[in-house]
Amino acid sequence: MTTLVMGPLLGLESETQYSICFLAGADCKGASVRVNGKLLAASKQADTPKGGFWRAIWSAPAKVKTSTIDYEILLDGVPVQDLAGASQWQFHLPGLKDQVLIGYASCNGFSDFKLLTSTPQPYAMWDKLAAEHGASPFSLLLMGGDQVYADSLWTTVPTLKAWNELDRVEKVKRKATRTMVEQLDRFYCELYCKQWGRPEVATMLARVPSAMMWDDHDIFDGWGSYPADLQGCEVYQAIYAAATKYFRLFQLRSGVNGTLLDPAKLTHHSWLLNFRGYQILALDNRATRTQTQVMSRGQWDQVNQALAGCSQGHLLIMAGVPVVYRDFSFTEAALDATPWEEELTDDLKDHWRAKAHEGERARLIMRLLDNAQQRRKVDKGASRTLILSGDVHVGCLGVIQDRRVGKGVMNVHQLVSSGIVHPCPTQFQWMGILAMTNDDPEYLDESRLIRTELIKPFGAPVYLRTRNFATLQMGSDGKLWANWHCENGLAASYPLA
Repeated sequence: MTTLVMGPLLGLESETQYSICFLAGADCKGASVRVNGKLLAASKQADTPKGGFWRAIWSAPAKVKTSTIDYEILLDGVPVQDLAGASQWQFHLPGLKDQVLIGYASCNGFSDFKLLTSTPQPYAMWDKLAAEHGASPFSLLLMGGDQVYADSLWTTVPTLKAWNELDRVEKVKRKATRTMVEQLDRFYCELYCKQWGRPEVATMLARVPSAMMWDDHDIFDGWGSYPADLQGCEVYQAIYAAATKYFRLFQLRSGVNGTLLDPAKLTHHSWLLNFRGYQILALDNRATRTQTQVMSRGQWDQVNQALAGCSQGHLLIMAGVPVVYRDFSFTEAALDATPWEEELTDDLKDHWRAKAHEGERARLIMRLLDNAQQRRKVDKGASRTLILSGDVHVGCLGVIQDRRVGKGVMNVHQLVSSGIVHPCPTQFQWMGILAMTNDDPEYLDESRLIRTELIKPFGAPVYLRTRNFATLQMGSDGKLWANWHCENGLAASYPLA
C-alpha cells in the first residue's frame, strides 16, 4: 500500500488559492485531494529519494462568513494517514469581512547539535503556536527564513566532509562528483522530512496555510557572504542546486507558485502575495547575493516593479536579515584589518549594515518610504508598512522615521521575531555582542530628517532574549497590532499607527 511519507503541507498562493502538497511513496501512480467532499487531481512536481512530491490546488469560494475547510489525501484512490495517524485535516477560511490573524516565525532549528541536546523542550514554541491557533485560528503563517538548518551537511555528507579537509586552492579546483550530487540530494530531502516531520511542526503546517522565504541556513550558514572563488566553485554551486530544489518544493510548493516575481527564469524567488488587505512582498536575499550585493540589478528591477504595483492596503516586507538593527561596522572594520578576516566575517557581512551593503540598504529604505507615502495618499493615512525579519535569535522592534518637509511624519516599522526553535544567545554571548556593537539612532540623510532606531515594545525591554513568535492583526482601534509571544512569559506588543 502506498504511504504518505511527508505532509500534508498547506500553502496560500493568492486571495483564494490554496495549495496542498505532500510526499508519497515512489510506488504511487496517482494522487488526489478531497476538499469539502470535492475531489481534486494532484500533479507530481518532482521525484525525490523518498518518493514523489505532489501538489493540488483548491480555489476557495467567496464566503461572507467564516468557515472550516476539511480535506483528505488519496493515493491511488485510497485515503491515507499522516505520520501521526491523522487521515483528515482542517483549516480556517476567514469570512470576507474578518480581520485576519497572521502568524510570523523564523529560525526553526538548531545551528549545531550541542544546542539541540542542551535545549530541554526544543519545540515548545510550536506547541504554544498551536494553542494560539486553537484559541483564535490563524488565516496565514508567514515564515521568514531558516525553516531548516542545513549546517550539518559538512559532517554528515561523506564527500563534503572529505572535500572540506582540503586546502583552499584544492577546494576551489575540485569538481562536484556524481556521488556528491546524489548525497546532497538525499541530504536535503531527508533534512526537510526530519525537521518538518516533527509532530509539533507537522500539525501546524497541515492546518494553517503558510508562505515562506528562505535565508542562509536553508542552504548553509552565511551563504552569499563568502569570497567569490569559494562562492562560485563547483562544489558550492552543487550544494546550492540541491538546497534550491528542496526549497522550491517544500517552501514554495514548487516553481509553479503563482506569487513568484521571476517565474520564467527563477534566478531568484522573491514573491508578492495579496491577501485580505495586506500586500506581502518577500525578498529573496540569498539567490543573487555576493559580498558586494544583496540583490542583483535584475532582481531589483522586478522588486521595484512589484512595489510600484502596491498602491494601497498594508504592506508587509519579508527580509530575512533585519534592516534596522545594531551597528556592526566597528567590529567589521577591526576584523578586516586582521589575517583572519575571511574566516571571521561572513556573519558580519551578512548584515544590511555591512559597509558593502550600506548603499543598497539605503535604496531599500528610500523605496519603502516612497511607497508608504504613495499608499498614504490613496488610503488617507490608514495603511501601514512593516518589515518582518528574523535571523538574530532575539526579538525586537525598529522604526524608520521620515520627517522631510511636506511629508509630515512617515513611519516604517520593523518586527524581528527569532527564533521559534533556535535558542537565544547566552548571557555571555549577548554581552559580547553588546560590547562589539551599538544601537545608537542612525541618520540616513545630511539634514538628519530620516532616522532609524530600535524602540521598546509595550511590556518588554528593547531586546526579547527568549524564543518567540509573533502575531499581527488589525484592532478595532484602526491600528495594526504586533504581538510577540515569548517562551519566558513576556507578552510584548506594539500598535502600529
